[in-house]
Amino acid sequence: MSFNVALSGLNAATIDLGTLSNNIANSNTTGFKSSRTEFGDFYRVSSFDLSEANTGSGVRVERLTQQFTQGTINNTGNALDLAISGDGFFTLSDNGSAVYTRAGAFSTDRAGYVVNNAGQRLQVYPPIGTGGTFNTAAPNDLRISSNTNPPSASKLIEAGVNLPATAAVPVTSTFSPDDASSYNKTTSLTVYDSLGTPHTASLYYAKTANPGEWNLHVTVDGGEVGTGSTLTFDNAGLLTTPADGKLTLAGYSVGNGSAPLEMVFDVSKSTQYGDGFSVGTLSQDGYAAGELSGLTITEAGVVQARYTNGQLTPIGQIVMTIFPDQQNLQQLGASTWAETFASGQPISGVAATASYGSIQSGALEASNVDLTEQLVNMMTAQRNYQANSQVISTTDELLQTIMNLR
Repeated sequence: MSFNVALSGLNAATIDLGTLSNNIANSNTTGFKSSRTEFGDFYRVSSFDLSEANTGSGVRVERLTQQFTQGTINNTGNALDLAISGDGFFTLSDNGSAVYTRAGAFSTDRAGYVVNNAGQRLQVYPPIGTGGTFNTAAPNDLRISSNTNPPSASKLIEAGVNLPATAAVPVTSTFSPDDASSYNKTTSLTVYDSLGTPHTASLYYAKTANPGEWNLHVTVDGGEVGTGSTLTFDNAGLLTTPADGKLTLAGYSVGNGSAPLEMVFDVSKSTQYGDGFSVGTLSQDGYAAGELSGLTITEAGVVQARYTNGQLTPIGQIVMTIFPDQQNLQQLGASTWAETFASGQPISGVAATASYGSIQSGALEASNVDLTEQLVNMMTAQRNYQANSQVISTTDELLQTIMNLR
């Protein structure tokens, strides 16, 4: 009987040593979660056996539990290295089958898909339009495209200037951009047509004989747009005309095959104070075509493509998954897991909400193995193994003594 009890102890200690060895071997594996051997005592008793003198029949391994404690997050500087602070998992597609991981060392394959080292594709929710919302009902593979970001024509120009209240009426009454005596002040900015071609838009301010009244003339590449607009200020120097502070300029063809420029000038922040001219606000909303220059990934997992024209275009939001009982996930290797009946069904969502955790770009989560703890546990397991071996040796000596009785 003692042989069997001690043998069960040897087997249990061997499994424990194997678990500890695996933990130590993966102490530098990104996203690895350590395991723990849990034991239970074992009794063999028959029905209605109420004896108080029964001894145990040994030990058995109840299960190996995974420890999903947070690992240390280390910065790497690579935008596609992602670390999770929280309970969530990245969702991957393995040829159509869903698997889950905490190892966020991603890169792009030759087709532009974001994959891990095993070629499994990172899943994201695709964007809906350009409003920053995402279709959470239809996750798909994240793909980084190197296509050119299309241009956008200038539609709104904000021009907030201060015009000198002491200005005199220009000597020349007929405006000409080539005649400095036909206007008082000028400023300019770059605007873009529908093909992304830049053009110079110049604003010319000419005082009229009426108090507080100015004519605004706009040219694009030297050609006048419209015939001028009127700005009127009250005796406090505030704009009164146009009432809404906006001027709509007629379509202007730049002659390169692009759509005519249709621009609205917001001059609501313009004033008439003192004797100085100053430009407070001068901006426009158009931009040229751009090439992909990098990626930005937010804490909420929103992946944005960054282009040379200064635009940030959302291309997806990373799918995060949690489980009712993550300890019962099936280990697949390569720091990936699969759903099981015991783990419960996956619950998908996005980072920075509930318990999914937040995402840090340019960082990786290290293994959660504490080497010092594992080595101490290994010494304990070794002593258990030696103690059970000693029981077998002692039992053998006792049997040998019995055999030698005469």
